[in-house]
Amino acid sequence: MNKHDIRIRGLELYFLPVQTRVPLKFGAEVLTSVTCARVRVDVENRDGATASGWGETPLSVQWVWPGDLPYGVREQALKSFCLQIAAALSDWDEQGHAFELGHSFMERALPGLTESFSQASGLKLPYLAALVCFSLFDIAIHDAYGHANRVPVYATYGGDYMNRDLSAYFPSLHGKPNPFAGKYPADFLVIPEHKQLIAWHLVGGKDRLFDHEPAENDENDGYPYTLEQWMRRDGLSCLKIKLTGNDPEWDYRRMQQAGQLALDNGVLWLSADFNCQVTDCGYVNDILDRLLVEHPDIYKSILYIEQPFPYDLESNPLDVRSVSARKPLFMDESAHDWELVKLGRELGWSGVALKTCKTQTGALLSLCWAKAHGMTLMVQDLTNPMLAQIPHALLAYHAGTIMGVETNSMQFYPEASLYEAAVHPGLYTRRNGKVSLDSLSGYGFGYKVEAIGRPLPEPVVSYPRSGA
Repeated sequence: MNKHDIRIRGLELYFLPVQTRVPLKFGAEVLTSVTCARVRVDVENRDGATASGWGETPLSVQWVWPGDLPYGVREQALKSFCLQIAAALSDWDEQGHAFELGHSFMERALPGLTESFSQASGLKLPYLAALVCFSLFDIAIHDAYGHANRVPVYATYGGDYMNRDLSAYFPSLHGKPNPFAGKYPADFLVIPEHKQLIAWHLVGGKDRLFDHEPAENDENDGYPYTLEQWMRRDGLSCLKIKLTGNDPEWDYRRMQQAGQLALDNGVLWLSADFNCQVTDCGYVNDILDRLLVEHPDIYKSILYIEQPFPYDLESNPLDVRSVSARKPLFMDESAHDWELVKLGRELGWSGVALKTCKTQTGALLSLCWAKAHGMTLMVQDLTNPMLAQIPHALLAYHAGTIMGVETNSMQFYPEASLYEAAVHPGLYTRRNGKVSLDSLSGYGFGYKVEAIGRPLPEPVVSYPRSGA
């Protein structure tokens, strides 16, 4: 028991619709709009101090729930599940550190909520979707914990604030001493000297590469449309290239064209993202081997490969060592939690792409386990606009990634973040290939919500503080 422990006293949930300015291809689907779910959570610590915290996550249907169900059915299911989580949390009376509360809810409540929702709706809600729906609440609890105790979030992940060390979350094997005994998340985090991160730009499957390509629906909105324009404007040094995973000739040609254009414009590093569409290691290996022979400079610039294979590792335990022998291979969609990261490492994956949309708590657990076992880290985007960008960037800043952070909301819906960008301009515009965290300060995640002053719609649900 710790005087800093908090309990939830109330919350308000909001849905904020966002339209893309250009479409973003996700595997077999295309994203043209998204609903961002935002929550304010009110808490009280053991000393009676009260505070509020905020969390936000895009409910990215195509990423969390690929399949043949109509988009509207899946999106409505995600919104409905957010409402069920809000109701469950409003009756939840546990106390502890935000990390402990998040872990407890994911272990004790979220699986049952997911199962009951699936049974009642007749829809099989993927656990990845459930995690994304809970993530905004988890992020808000971490933010509220910092505000209640008047401390930045990343200063709370040590023994002065947490009630249990990491051995409580990572069991020891065969009676051996637990290597996590006496260690806390703070022991695996870094504090870089400079408050800047190298920014990865996303080259979507529908993005135009060259200025000479014919424009179809371009509007004179002041933002770039082609990769050439983006490289000139933002001084990019890292590109993540989206591929199909089911058309090897198209994927090879895309890597060759985008890769050569990148090298000609001073880009240093590339990554390839197959978005879980590949079922055979040979598909990826053939593309890499062909690049090595025909375009060795492009091959050398590939820093890592991201999640080519289906994300259900337990149902598809594919040995991927032949790919990771060529290039570092990073888990993304399949890295739901540290136990799946452990399974991935056994199958030959060499790195983990962390995402705050799979919860702040879960990202920290995966980070600690991966670092302790020699795996490399990256922090990947879910095209995070508005408040969602801030915990995302802070995770990358403290994680010690292989190279910066992926950040692309300024490509696909820059106007969505105008209120936040007025207060944190360096986080929503890339300059010289980097984003800046200089404006973040204060308690929690340092949002400065009052200064941002974003007008919000009426909450879709509100649970007032006890006694209010």
